[in-house]
Amino acid sequence: MKLSLEQIIDFQTKGFLIAEDVLTDNDLQPVIDEINRTVEERAQALYAQGKIRDLHTEEPFERRFLLLQKQCPEIGKAFDIMHLRGKAMFDFLKNENLLDIVECLLGSEIMCNPIQHLRAKLPVDPTAERVSSFENVPWHQDAAVTLEEADPSEIITFWMPLVDATAETGCMELMRDVFKGGLIKHQAAGGTMIVPELMPKVQPTIGECRKGGMVIMNKYTPHRGTTNRSNIIRWSLDLRYHKTGAASGRPFHPSFVVRSKSHPDSVLNDHEEWCRLWEDALVSSKGQRGHRV
Repeated sequence: MKLSLEQIIDFQTKGFLIAEDVLTDNDLQPVIDEINRTVEERAQALYAQGKIRDLHTEEPFERRFLLLQKQCPEIGKAFDIMHLRGKAMFDFLKNENLLDIVECLLGSEIMCNPIQHLRAKLPVDPTAERVSSFENVPWHQDAAVTLEEADPSEIITFWMPLVDATAETGCMELMRDVFKGGLIKHQAAGGTMIVPELMPKVQPTIGECRKGGMVIMNKYTPHRGTTNRSNIIRWSLDLRYHKTGAASGRPFHPSFVVRSKSHPDSVLNDHEEWCRLWEDALVSSKGQRGHRV
């Protein structure tokens, strides 16, 4: 599927686009199955150690990890794309339906940016004093989590829920038109966030998006996460892509070619090589500054 001209104009005008029904269950299910296998492997290991008492094997994807995590938070340690490095996830980074959308905005020479996340947004704990900035990302622009070298680069974020993202489950809020003003000063306190005194006076758009859809964002579009007030996990992926040869904003982490009409042999199709690149980078990049604040 490709974006229509109207959708492209909408993205270019507002700084974001909510595109529904662009991915199928066949696109997403291998990733979900792989996450389920990882959860099962970790749960069995922790059960054997006596750290988990109930495996909750009957619970669905939207619930099981939550019930396991309540028993042992350790199950969620290093639960992100660069740590898990699954084959299905690697394949999804090069998914044809996804890249057809990316190509509509970036052209046919595309690299996968290394700033990418798998997020399991858990329902709010009413007894918690605060929600972590990773669970409820504060108001920010994605350009603020790249180094200055990437300012000339066109880096676009593609955010995809693996379950329906609604106001109840904790969808994003976004600010339209603000991207036209470029980067706003950010601070590190409370997570990388726009300096409160500089927050634009714009009514946010509630970015509800069903499974199979995606929220596409300009790197200067302010957005934030909202609280998950449901009884399920809001699983999501946020991926970024940029034009081949452009600076990624994280030079110490691996970018790689995912589509090339001019040099198709440059596409990285070797999962083991991708794993090796990440393994090496996670060691060599310790102590490196990833955000500009």
